[in-house]
Parts: sequence; structure tokens; C-alpha cells
Amino acid sequence: MGEKSSENACMYGRKDKLNFKNHLSSWKDLVTAYEATRAGFIAMAFEKNVKSTPFIEEAKSLKVLAQPAKTPKDLLKLSELFPALLTASGLSDKSLKYLTAKDKKKAIRQLIKKFLEPAGDDFIDELVYRFLLTRGGTLGGMIRNLAGFLGEKKFVRCIISTLSVKGIKFSYFNKELKEWITGDSKDTTIEEHTKGLSWKHKRKGRTLFLNLTPPFIEKNVDVCIFNCKWDKLRKVDFKKPSKYIALGELKGGIDPAGADEHWKTANTALERIRAAFVDNKCQPKTFFIGAAIEKSMAEEIYKQLENGILSNAANLTNKEQLVSICNWICKL
Repeated sequence: MGEKSSENACMYGRKDKLNFKNHLSSWKDLVTAYEATRAGFIAMAFEKNVKSTPFIEEAKSLKVLAQPAKTPKDLLKLSELFPALLTASGLSDKSLKYLTAKDKKKAIRQLIKKFLEPAGDDFIDELVYRFLLTRGGTLGGMIRNLAGFLGEKKFVRCIISTLSVKGIKFSYFNKELKEWITGDSKDTTIEEHTKGLSWKHKRKGRTLFLNLTPPFIEKNVDVCIFNCKWDKLRKVDFKKPSKYIALGELKGGIDPAGADEHWKTANTALERIRAAFVDNKCQPKTFFIGAAIEKSMAEEIYKQLENGILSNAANLTNKEQLVSICNWICKL
């Protein structure tokens, strides 16, 4: 019985119907509309401002708290500002763990001597500017991961909404708490904390995980779907190709200039995934969801769909396509 079950699990990719036809009639449907690109850039700009707000507020507080200092050297007497002075010195939070107390004091003295003292009476403004400059580097690192995070949020929310509309109960893996929690679709921030989702379809358990590295692939996979519910999924199952029923790549970047590169990266990953499963005599479904899809890549993606190389694909910015592919995932 166990062998037959394992064999069936490995057959998921072989009886593929043209599910993509539910939302795609040609490659043209995959191309990102100008309006969607514009809306994506605006959404990114808004998120950048949201992410930068804590740093701006810190800078405002720094300016007020530094007022008692009448000269740059007086800042050394304000011990509570020591962390902010280190930041203004150009030291990132990550770099601090590699420095001794002596190194840190040296960096602050250099800040005072070479930049604050030459600023004269405007030394506090100079301090704030240099604080923000370093914080800007921190923000830059956050922004580089922002597109992917926003894409994941949109995808997860759509899966949850699809399950909710169908009246299907679900659980989610909270990435901060590192535990499974009963899901509530009315929770307005649930997608921000979700690493995995689990539900039942026709009495069959299904579990989805974001950003996993299956040991037999040895590379990160954006989306992995298993043929069991979360409470039946053990660590050893991640090593079993027969437990996977679908794997996909999710690219949330909206910039058309980077679209081809995103697809090349995703396509290489999907090829690597399929090769790993062929070596293990399994053929799970594979899919691609992207926000920035240009003409040439749309043609290539659609050709792969028609040839059965890809099982499904959708444009992340197209609500109908996203709901359709999420519905397909929920029914696997």
C-alpha cells in the first residue's frame, strides 16, 4: 500500500490538464499592462516611505536629544547617544559586533574631528545628516528584499482568500513564532507573518511552504506544496521527492528592466527542480508567477505551458489570473 501511494504521488505531473487555459488564451495575456507597472512603482514608493519612517523619527529625536551639547566634543558626555553617534560615524548595526569598545570610540572621535567640528555651529545638523546617511544604507538593504516580500504577501493573501471563499479551514505557520496557528482570513496582517499554509481538499491534506531548500535540489525554491497536512509533515518528509506535488517560482519585482533577468533566474531554477525530480523518478507540477512579464518572456512561458513543460503560470498583477492559479493550487 505504501509503495502504491508513493508511486501515485510521483505521478502528479503526468496527467496535467491545460489548467492555464482557465485564465490564459495566449501569451499576450501574460504581459504586464502599463497601468499595472505604474501602480506597482507607486506601491513600492509608498512602502519605501513606510519603511523609512522609523529612521526619520529617530533622526528627529536625535536632533532634540543632542541640543544640550554646546560643542561637538560635548556629545561624548551624552552617553545615551552613544549608539546614534556610532551610526553617524558610518558603522552599520552588523559591523558593530566585529568591533571592540576601543574601535567604536575611535570611530566617534574621527566623526567629531573630521566632520562635526568643521561644521561649526551647524554640527548638530551635520550629525543628523550623517546619521541618516548610514540609516539610508540600512533602508537600501531592506528595499532590495521589498519586492519579493510584497509579492509573497499578495500571493499568500490570495491563497487565503480563495480558501475562505470556499469555506475551507486552514492553518498557517507563523515565521516569528515558528509554530502552526489556526488561520483567520479576517486577520489583516496574517500574510506578513506567514511562512506556510495548510488545508484539506477532498479529504486530502495539503501544505504549502515558502522559501524552502529541498536537500535533493540544494537550492532555494520559492513555493513548495506537499501532499499531506502540516501535522503529518515531518522533517524527514522534506527529503522525500514523493511528498512534493508542486513547486513554483514567484517573482514580485515590477521593474520591466529587470523582467528578463527575473525570468532567466526563475527558469533556471525550474529546470533544476525538474531535473532533480527526474533523477528521483518523480514529476511534480511546476509553475511560475511573476509581476514584470515582457513580450519575449511571455512568449517563452506560454510555449512551455503548451508543451507541458510548465504546468501553470500567471501574472501577479492580474487579479483574475492570480485568483485562478491560486484556485488551481488549492485544488491540487
